[in-house]
Amino acid sequence: MSSSTPPPPPARRPRIGDDAAARNAAARDDEIRDDVVAGGGSDGDPVELLRHTRDAVAGLTLPLDLPDVPRIRAAASDAVAQLDDYIVPRFASLHAPLLAVVGGSTGAGKSTLVNAIAGHPVTRAGAIRPTTRQPILLHHPADEHWFTDQRVLGSLARVRGGGSATGSSLVLVADTAIPAGIALLDAPDIDSVSDENRRLAGQLLSAADLWLFVTTANRYADAVPWDLLLNAAGRDITVAVVLDRVPAGVEDEVAADLRRMLAAQGLGGSALFVVPETRLDDAAMLPPVAVEPIRRWLTDISRDAQSRAVIARRTLGGAIRALAARLDLLAEAQRDQRTAAARLADDVRGAYARAASEAMESTRDGSLLRGEVLARWQDFVGTGEFFRGVEANLNRVRDRVGAFLRGEPAPVAQVENAIETGLHAVIVAQAARAAEQSYDRWRADPAGRALAQDGDLSRLPAGFTDAVAQQIRQWQGDLLQLVQTQGADKRKKARALSWGINGVAVALMVVVFASTAGLTGLEVGIAGGSAVVGQKLLETVFGQDAVLELTALARTNLQDRVSALLDADARRFLDRLPPDGVAADEVAGVGAADDDADAAGAVPVPMAELAARLRLLADAA
Repeated sequence: MSSSTPPPPPARRPRIGDDAAARNAAARDDEIRDDVVAGGGSDGDPVELLRHTRDAVAGLTLPLDLPDVPRIRAAASDAVAQLDDYIVPRFASLHAPLLAVVGGSTGAGKSTLVNAIAGHPVTRAGAIRPTTRQPILLHHPADEHWFTDQRVLGSLARVRGGGSATGSSLVLVADTAIPAGIALLDAPDIDSVSDENRRLAGQLLSAADLWLFVTTANRYADAVPWDLLLNAAGRDITVAVVLDRVPAGVEDEVAADLRRMLAAQGLGGSALFVVPETRLDDAAMLPPVAVEPIRRWLTDISRDAQSRAVIARRTLGGAIRALAARLDLLAEAQRDQRTAAARLADDVRGAYARAASEAMESTRDGSLLRGEVLARWQDFVGTGEFFRGVEANLNRVRDRVGAFLRGEPAPVAQVENAIETGLHAVIVAQAARAAEQSYDRWRADPAGRALAQDGDLSRLPAGFTDAVAQQIRQWQGDLLQLVQTQGADKRKKARALSWGINGVAVALMVVVFASTAGLTGLEVGIAGGSAVVGQKLLETVFGQDAVLELTALARTNLQDRVSALLDADARRFLDRLPPDGVAADEVAGVGAADDDADAAGAVPVPMAELAARLRLLADAA
């Protein structure tokens, strides 16, 4: 067997089980936290910063289905798992035993290697794949309390050795063959045929202080192991590589090639152990000599408190830096969400704003003074007679309005109804167009497509047309009230009564629709004459300046009601978007005034700022 290992640390270092060593390790924990606080890594306890970060990432919502969202959600889930399984518990207990995860590809010999290190069968090894169905954690009996609670890998239930393991559980095996201060975890295959096993393998590797990575002479160049090794290099994790089942005579050649590959990927400092192809005994065990260098390396680390601290801090710092990079990714995803949400909202608001503008334009371009409205107005005031001399015939208009009050001519209600019908048709048509345009824009946008699938948003909701009719009637009622208010003094009131309050209000409606820009030919003259009649009637009652004011007030009132109707319908779309702030950066409460401050008193911290604080924390660790 050949191996490449760092020199063993001095044997004089105290064991982890010694009280003095434990006290020294705890003191080092405090020193690191003091360094982080002094360096600006946190506004308080760094562990609290990590817990706030965990809550922030766990509470992250990416409701819009942008193209990269599934990957971002998976990254967030992985970040939460690593915070729970490794980063928070390790930072809280820097002097706890190291967790060495034994990982690798299917059939690499992980379980056989673990059994050989322990010196007797502990885990199952066999030809049926996947072999490792439950992760098995071997630890020294003195270290049992570090692993029986949920400090690390809290999502996995604990099963003592010999118990029945089901579901996502961690089998704990106390064994004096494992040196105190370090634990071995036999993980499932990283390329297992089982999706659950692959997921669990990744989770366990993310919780490791160091990796004992097992590969074989004929598979060490496979893509899957190298993806994980490159991830380890990026996280600055301590890695030892075991090259297993190397045929006799090619050990040096294969080991040299693997060292070259490791160096090229930034892992040149990794320990490399070569296990030659060896016949197993009747208990499927390797001979002790085959794994003696690995066992000695682990034992030397376990005896050297300084070496353990270096490994823990290096791996922890790399994990926190990798977490900060993930937070940058999440912050960018949040910005993309806000940008997409703003784009979808602008599409809707733009469509409905155009609808409101065009609806009001229909009230001012004279187009409403045609058809039924024009006919009813002519019936009411006898407009044709006024083309021969409006001024001279105002008395006749007054007589006709007075006759209306006595029930003789067509009632003014017919004009009001015609105006309501015409205005109703305009508003409903514009709302329907805005809904259809908004729906089409959302369907064409990846961010809005899923939002538009539930129900046909292009159709106006039940009750919308009734709401439009109600608003128009209320507008007409407001105009009647406005006429009564403006005619409060005795002289104006007398004039208004002589014309009829309802008749004056109808005249005001006609004047609101007075512009003839949208009409041509004969219609211009008819509509214009109608408007002049209404204008003269109002001026006779209120005076010219008051008529201008009344018209402006009536138009503003109508515009407000049209806008309110269309805004209310636009809410059908906008309510499907994430509320302002939910997908924003302000997702974590960090920096409360004191430890007793509740969440409501905490200061929101953007995800990008959390990432910056984590980098300071990683540098200090």
